[in-house]
Amino acid sequence: MGQETIIRPVAVEADQLGARPLRYFDFVMAAFVTILLLSNVIGAGKRAVVDLPLLGPWPFGAGILFFPVSYVLGDVLTEVYGYARARRCIWAGFGAMLFMVFMSWVVVALPPDKGWPGQAAYESVFGQVPRIVFASICAFWAGEFANSFVLAKMKIWTKGKYLWTRTIGSTVVGQGVDSLIFYPLAFYGAPGWPVEAMLMVMLSQFVLKVSWEVLLTPFTYLAVGFLKRREGIDIFDEGTNFTPFRAKI
Repeated sequence: MGQETIIRPVAVEADQLGARPLRYFDFVMAAFVTILLLSNVIGAGKRAVVDLPLLGPWPFGAGILFFPVSYVLGDVLTEVYGYARARRCIWAGFGAMLFMVFMSWVVVALPPDKGWPGQAAYESVFGQVPRIVFASICAFWAGEFANSFVLAKMKIWTKGKYLWTRTIGSTVVGQGVDSLIFYPLAFYGAPGWPVEAMLMVMLSQFVLKVSWEVLLTPFTYLAVGFLKRREGIDIFDEGTNFTPFRAKI
C-alpha cells in the first residue's frame, strides 16, 4: 500500500482560496456542531462541585467537560480554514441550537401516555432547555465570533508565528464575552442559583477554560499541524470581511 502524500503548507490569502476542495473541513465542522449541542443539553444546566485542597468546595458548571474539545476545534477552524469558514460553522451551530430548542419544547409539550411515568423527570431535564439555550445562543454567537476575530487578526500581526499567543489570547477574549453573557441570562434568579453561586461559577468557568486552553496547547499544535500538512495550505485573512453577517466564503 502506498503512503498518503503530505503536502507542505503554502501561505494563502483567504480571498484567493476560491472553491479549492478541503479534505477535512466538513468533518471538523460536524464535530464542532456536535460538541456544541452536547455541551448545552448535557452539561450547561448542572452545577457540580469539587473539594479542592486548601480552598474547600468549589462549584463549577458541568459543561466544562466539553470545553477541551470544543475550543480546540474552534481554534482549529479559524487557524486552519480561516475566519470565513469558521463563520459558516458558527452559523451552522446557531441554526442547530435553534432547532434543538424548538424540538425540545415540542417533545416536552406532547401529552404523555397515562401509563408513562417519566414526564416529570423529562420536564425537569429538558424544561430548562429554552432559557439555557437562549442564553447559550447569545453567548455562543458573541463569544465564538470574538474568539475567531481575535485569532484571525493575531495571526496576521504575528505573521503566522507563535500559535500559542493567539489561541490563548483569543480564548481570554472569547470566553470573557461568553461567560459575561451566558451565566446572567441562563441562571440569574433561577431556583438553586443564588447570585453568589452564579458569580463564583462564572469566574471558575472562565479561569478553568483559559487554563484548559493553556494545558491543551500541545494538542492544538498537533491538530493544526496535521490539518495544515494534509490540506497543503496556511490561510491568512488579509482581505477578509470580518462582519458576522456574510454568507459568502
